[in-house]
Formats: sequence, structure tokens, C-alpha cells
Amino acid sequence: MRVRRKGTDKPKVFTRTWLLRFKFKGEESRILLGHVPDTTLEAARSEARHLRELARKGIDPRRARPRRRDRKSPLPISLSPAGSKHTIETLASEFMERHVKPRLKRPEYAQAILDRDVLPTWRGRDARTIEPHEVIELLDGIVERDAPVQANRTAALLGQMFKFGIHRQIVTATPVQLLYRPGGTEKARKRALSDDELTAFLKDPTACTRYTRLAHAMTVLLLTGQRRGELALARWREVDFNAHTWSIPEENSKNGQGHIVPLSDWAENEFRALQRLSKRSQWVLPANGGEHHIDPKQLTRSLAKCQKRFAECGIEGFTLHDLRRTARTGLSRLKVEPHIGERVLNHKQGKIAGTYDLHAYLDEKRAALEKWAAHLKALKR
Repeated sequence: MRVRRKGTDKPKVFTRTWLLRFKFKGEESRILLGHVPDTTLEAARSEARHLRELARKGIDPRRARPRRRDRKSPLPISLSPAGSKHTIETLASEFMERHVKPRLKRPEYAQAILDRDVLPTWRGRDARTIEPHEVIELLDGIVERDAPVQANRTAALLGQMFKFGIHRQIVTATPVQLLYRPGGTEKARKRALSDDELTAFLKDPTACTRYTRLAHAMTVLLLTGQRRGELALARWREVDFNAHTWSIPEENSKNGQGHIVPLSDWAENEFRALQRLSKRSQWVLPANGGEHHIDPKQLTRSLAKCQKRFAECGIEGFTLHDLRRTARTGLSRLKVEPHIGERVLNHKQGKIAGTYDLHAYLDEKRAALEKWAAHLKALKR
């Protein structure tokens, strides 16, 4: 304890403070633990034990202090010096560059999670001192803002990031110790548009969407059963109007398996309409300026803005992925063999079939999609 006189006036007033003297990497120093009577002897000793333990682990106790705005918190917050290999920023950066970007087609989605919910919360922290309860508090905050699915995605990303940190010796253990998903179990969607809903949409897609390009894009997805991201990343060189096909390269496919989508006359007409709208861009769905493709999520946001219009047309809420499910369900109703329907959607086959059956089934897929287009055309009338 350090005792000092406060001021020079009478009567004499003294201040008493708790200090920790320690040596770290040969350098002697001391840290203020608190003031009497605000900080008790027991609290000062507990804090001192915590800081000595950090020093034993090679963490500078002088950096293991709360920011000023957090000084009243009973839980110590460990900060790391800028440039330290143990900061949360370093861990996140290494994780993105060495693990996420080489493996994921859309690494910006992972970066967005880190930028929005992780880095602002733990800015400047020594990643080795983040505790399990802090992970839970962070995830609870995401759930409380009515984003349970986002909480699950964040939990999964944090688990991967800290395991990566152990592998790269940035941290020694992971604070992600969850018994269950913070956002709860995600139920598989079972939404498929009915024939009545399809009739209402196909009667005038632009009236339902108010966006001409969105109307054509949605119709392409409905006619082909492909994913929104595959259409958003498509280039015109991959659409062959002579061969009546759309080739999806493996780098654009979610499962990393490229394939060829046969195009019905109707699907071709929708692509030609998109080509006119894209002008001279190489992209089927260019972003503003035409130099880049749109973000797939832009299609989702555009659809969300149209849900009121769809409701007025008698169509209940749905997502773009529901169009894919609608197409697959429709193929089954039209008696298309299951393995052909799965190949139309480019789902991976079982291990044996995927290893030994390398046939592209292009004719069979074309017949299936022609049958589906004919069904939709009958509903349109």
C-alpha cells in the first residue's frame, strides 16, 4: 500500500492506494490496483494474482488493464500493444488471409461478421485473455437483436478462428466452449410456391417485383433451379445461345463442382433480356458501372423490398432459395427420376455414384427442364 498526503492544507488528508510491484522480462514496474476504500484488500489481492498469472504466461500485465471507460468493471480486460502477434486484430487478420480467403468463395461474408460484431467488441484485446463468458455475452447480444441465425454463424466462425489461432500459436486455448447453438436449432425450410402462386407471379413478374432485372433473374432461377450466387457471378461467355446452355464453372458453384445447365427457349429469352439490360458488361448481372458483378445478397435485399407486392398478388413470403426448392419439387411432380432432378440442381451424388458415374446426363437434364418449362408455360396462360 502507498500512503500520500493530499494537498498542503490543514487538517492533513491522506490517500491510500494498492500497488503491485513486479518484474516482467527483466524490467521492474508497478501497477495501480485501486484506491482505498473503493477497492478492498481482498479485491486488490485477487487482481494482483490475476496479473501475476498473466506475467507467468508471458503476457505483459501493464497491458492487461481496462480502458478508462471500463475501469469500474470487476473483470480485468487485457489489452495488447499495437503490432503484437497476440491481439484480436492480428488473429482475425491472419485467420482471414491464411484460412478463409484460400478456402471460401465469398470471404467478405466472414470479414463482415468480424467487422460488425467481433472486432468492435474486443478491439485491442489480447486474444489469449478472452474468456468463455465473454464469447457467450457477445453471442447473446446478437440473439437479443433478433438475429439468431447470425449468432450461430458468428459462433461457428469464432470457433474456427480460435482453433486456427492455436494452430498458429497466437493463442494457447479457445474460449469458444458452447454446448449448443446460441441461436437455437435452425429448422430446414420447406417452402415451395404452389401452382396458384406461380400463376400469379408468371402472369406479370415485373408487376410483382417492380424491378425489371429482378423479374428476369427470378424467372431464370425458377426455370433452371440454380442458386442466386451462381447467377450473380455468371459471365456472358458462359452462356452459349448456340448450344442452348449455361456453363457454371466450379469456382462459382457452392459445392465446387461445375456443371452445364441446358436452357429451354423460355430460359434463353430471359437471358437475352438480361443481356440487353447489362449493355456491354461481361457480367450477366453487373453492379453499377458494369465492371463488377452484383453482390448475391443484393438480389435477396431486392426481393425483400417486394414482399408487400407479392402479398397483394396472393403470394406468401418466400426467398430466392425457395424458387430452387420449387423447381426441384416440380420435377418430382412431373415424374422426373430423382437422380436426374438432383443432377439438374447439381447436388453431389453418393460416394460410389460420384466416383464411378462421370456421365454428364446433359440430354436427360434438358428433357427434365423442358418438361418443367412446359408446365410453367401452361400455368402462365
